[in-house]
Amino acid sequence: MSWLQIRLAVTPENAIAHEDRLLGMGAVSVTFMDAEDQPIYEPDLGTTPLWSNTHLLGLFDDSLSLQALEQQLLDSFGERLPAYSVEALPEQDWERSWMDDFKPMRFGQRLWVVPSWHSAPEPDAVNMLLDPGLAFGTGTHPTTALCLEWLDGQPLDGCEVVDFGCGSGILAIAALLLGARHATCTDIDPQALEATADNAGRNQIDPARYSLHLPADMPQQQFDAVLANILAGPLVQLAPQLTALCRPGGRLVLSGILAEQAEAVRQAYTGAFALEPTRELDGWVRISGVRQ
Repeated sequence: MSWLQIRLAVTPENAIAHEDRLLGMGAVSVTFMDAEDQPIYEPDLGTTPLWSNTHLLGLFDDSLSLQALEQQLLDSFGERLPAYSVEALPEQDWERSWMDDFKPMRFGQRLWVVPSWHSAPEPDAVNMLLDPGLAFGTGTHPTTALCLEWLDGQPLDGCEVVDFGCGSGILAIAALLLGARHATCTDIDPQALEATADNAGRNQIDPARYSLHLPADMPQQQFDAVLANILAGPLVQLAPQLTALCRPGGRLVLSGILAEQAEAVRQAYTGAFALEPTRELDGWVRISGVRQ
């Protein structure tokens, strides 16, 4: 099937109303896109911020001609129509194009993340099979990459780890493949727990080696390694809880932190941990240390 696309230049004040108009015209999807490379890092809870200058992309099937769709746009918006463009998208294998964006990636010396449609570049390495899916975490983001790199360098044989805010389960599964005995996984989103179980099964992880919990159901115990790739604000707020989860001599790794937020997060953990030098990648940092 071919597709037609409408692009509108909108502001935060009119973006939602314009989205409704495109959906009313029969758009099969509407996407908000930053028009000026303006980052939004960590929004307040309960808010859905938009960029000062946003492009709204409406995707339509080709049941109408390009000219007919443009006329429908003019009729729907009238004088309220912002700057726009209408174009026919070239035909391509969209599934193949999407899959081509995800290739095997190596982290550290021995750990690979391999999509299911690729063969492992190093069959004798530690290969984690992982596809993009319901929850965050495929290794493509610097925060996840930093944690995987750290895990690859740790002596994990026989360890018990907790993956706090597990998302896709990528950190817990990596730890298990690298030798950890058991991983406790927790997330506020039940879909994340579902994705973690699916990914563990894909990697033939024995269900007895991991457990899945909503935060209220977390077991009361300490762990050899505490993994938390979430956001700086929650990491600061959760410092007492994450510290309590780590046994004396245990290891901590934190990510999801912008470089300018690193000092505030370090301060929240300095008293309880001997912290290692901060590691930075593309403006994001990893903080790690050993419980004193």
